[in-house]
Formats: sequence, structure tokens, C-alpha cells
Amino acid sequence: MDRPRLALTQGEPAGIGPDLLVQIAQHPFEAELIAIADPGLLKARAARLRLPLEIVPWDGRKAGARHRPGALKVLSIPLAEPVACGVLNPLNARAVLETLDRAYAGCLAGAFDAMVTPPLHKGVINDAGIPFTGHTEYLAMKTGGYPVMMLCAPGLRVALATTHVPLAGVAGLITQEHLVRVLRVLNHDLREYFGIRKPRILVCGLNPHAGEGGYLGNEELAHIGPAIAVMRAEGIDLEGPVPADTAFIPKHRERIDAVLAMYHDQGLPVLKSQGFGEAVNVTLGLPIIRTSVDHGTALDLAGTGRADCGSLLTAIHTAIEMAQCRASARLAPAHTL
Repeated sequence: MDRPRLALTQGEPAGIGPDLLVQIAQHPFEAELIAIADPGLLKARAARLRLPLEIVPWDGRKAGARHRPGALKVLSIPLAEPVACGVLNPLNARAVLETLDRAYAGCLAGAFDAMVTPPLHKGVINDAGIPFTGHTEYLAMKTGGYPVMMLCAPGLRVALATTHVPLAGVAGLITQEHLVRVLRVLNHDLREYFGIRKPRILVCGLNPHAGEGGYLGNEELAHIGPAIAVMRAEGIDLEGPVPADTAFIPKHRERIDAVLAMYHDQGLPVLKSQGFGEAVNVTLGLPIIRTSVDHGTALDLAGTGRADCGSLLTAIHTAIEMAQCRASARLAPAHTL
């Protein structure tokens, strides 16, 4: 395929998103990068960080050129108000969401092969009167599909059956129907975007000791086990439900391709303790490729030069690999998939 074209949003303008875009602009990539951002904000942040940055207005016509270090093609989305590092401003929230809208619309139209997102601040968007629970949910609402959040670190992939919901609400969301859909998405996208011919997936239980035969909870018996049985009947290679406290030990991890955790803080502390700053957030189940960083807006680091762009670099490289894998899969004979 031609070099992938990636859309990069700017994230929360008062946070480290703009810093990260300026930093990654200094690196070479075998892809064309298009920042969807306020060019004045990027120039101001580059000056503050004392890094060179040539802003190249993007006209949408030229394609296939690899990224040139020190320059950044920009699709301009002006902010409503000037930005002070670390100071949230709800008046800029609609422009922030417009960067997402232009990115996903471009992916759906084929103008971009993937979108990569620095962190947003959910609170300030809600303060602007716009209901917003996160990138994953927003993109699912706008593009369709059945979103599944998966984080990847060296040697470990963790997908989540539930995402940004209070712990008190998790058990009510763990149903057989939902888990079947999540497992179908996970299996399909591991094949489509990661080139794994027959994924091996380890499924966590929800309760301590995976419910211990119903003594410590019945979700494993009522929902998780039956969902696994349905998926095994479809030929998907699954193991579980296993107790979450032993799911990540080496004897499991060395022979599986992904772990499905039941809730956010069941699986992600393990992954982030292993690869924080090197992990990438991938949204599966959408009609587009979207990757993101594994951290927040870090308002206190904005403009200081201390932000680490490692996770964004990994997110970009992952998006490139996913786009190339999808293109290769679609060109390959069906019997090889």
C-alpha cells in the first residue's frame, strides 16, 4: 500500500497534547501526518519548548509524502480563545470536538487511514454543556460499531468488557449478550489489524476466585461462562473464566494474545505497571482505526518541556502497522486469512 496518512488531533489545548505534537514532529515516520489543530497554538507551544516547527497548511490533495522532521502539515481548526498552559477553558471545547469530527469523518471518507488522539479533558467539555464520557464512546456514537477498548504494552494486550463506568455499575453490564459481542469484536480485530490468524484469548472472571462456584458471585456461572461456550462453538480459542489475580502470571501471558478484563481497573493497573509511557490505547469495533495515548492531559506539565512523547510515538507506529495490516489482509487471498 501507499504510505498511510494519519490524522492527529491536538487533544486538550491547555494540556500536553500540543507539546506532544510538537515533539513528535521532530521524528521521521514512514507515513504522512496531518495535525488537526490550531496552528497558532502549535507555533506558540513550539516556541515555548524551543523546538523548530514549520507549519505547512494541508490542502487535502497531495498524498503519499513521508513526514518531514521539523515540519507538520496542519488542517486548521481555530480555537475560540487564547490558551494559557494548564488553564482549562470551556469556551474552547467545541473546537476541540471539531478536531475529532474532522478526523473521524476523514477516516470514514477514506481521506485518512487512521486517527491518533492525544488526551482530552472530559470535565471541561462537560462544563461547556456538552455531554462527553470519552473518546471511545464519542467515536462509537458518531461512527457506529461496537467499541471495545484495548491497551497494548510490550508483551501484553488487555481488552475491557466495560470502560468508563462506576464500579458499582459494572456487574449489571456483564451480560452474556454483551460479552459475546465484545469477544467477536476482539477476535475479529486481532485478526484484521494485528495479523493474528487464530487469536488465543484469556477471559477474566468478575469476582474474587472467579466466583468460586457461585459462592463469591454468580456472574461467572450466569453470564461469563455461557458467553465463552457460545464463542468456543464458533471456533474462537478462549480460556476462562480465570481468577483475575492469576490471569497475568507468566505461564498464562506467554501463550495468549490478549486478556479480556471485566472492568477498567481490573486489567489496566497490571498493563500500565509494565509499560506506562510505552502503552497505546486502541479502539476496536469501529469502522475506522483509532489509537491513543495511555495517559491523561497532565495540565501541570504543559509547556514545561517535561512531557514524555513515548506513548504518542507508540500510538502512531501502532496506527501505521494496523493500517498496513488491514490493507494486506484485504489484498490477500481469502484462504490465507
